[in-house]
Amino acid sequence: MKKIRVLTLGLVAAALLVWALPATAHRAAAQATTVKVTAAKPSEFHFTLSAKTVKHGTVTFQVTNLGTLPHNFKINGKTTKLLSGGQSQNLTVTFAKAGKYPFLCTVTGHAAAGMKGTLTVT
Repeated sequence: MKKIRVLTLGLVAAALLVWALPATAHRAAAQATTVKVTAAKPSEFHFTLSAKTVKHGTVTFQVTNLGTLPHNFKINGKTTKLLSGGQSQNLTVTFAKAGKYPFLCTVTGHAAAGMKGTLTVT
C-alpha cells in the first residue's frame, strides 16, 4: 500500500513538473527583448533602432555599423567597443525601472552630428 502511494505521489509530481516547465520557459522568453541598432543608417551620423520603446528588464542590443567610419553605441552606462564598418556586437543592458534613457556614439563629434537619441522604457 505504501509503495502505491509513493508511486502515485511520484507520478503526480512528474506531471506537475512537465506542465510547469514550458510555462516558465515561455515567460522567460517573453521577457527577453532584442533591439537591432544600425549605425550609419540612413546616413553616416545616425542610428536606426528596431524599437524605440521597450519594457523594463533585460534588453540585448544587436549593434551593427554599416558606415565607413568607426562608431560605438552607449546606453545606461554600457558601451560597445569601437566598431569598424561591417562589424557587429551585442550589448546586454538591464533597465530596472521605467524612464527615458539617452543613447549616443561617444566618438568625438558624432553625437553632435546626430548620433544620439532616447530609448523609452515602460
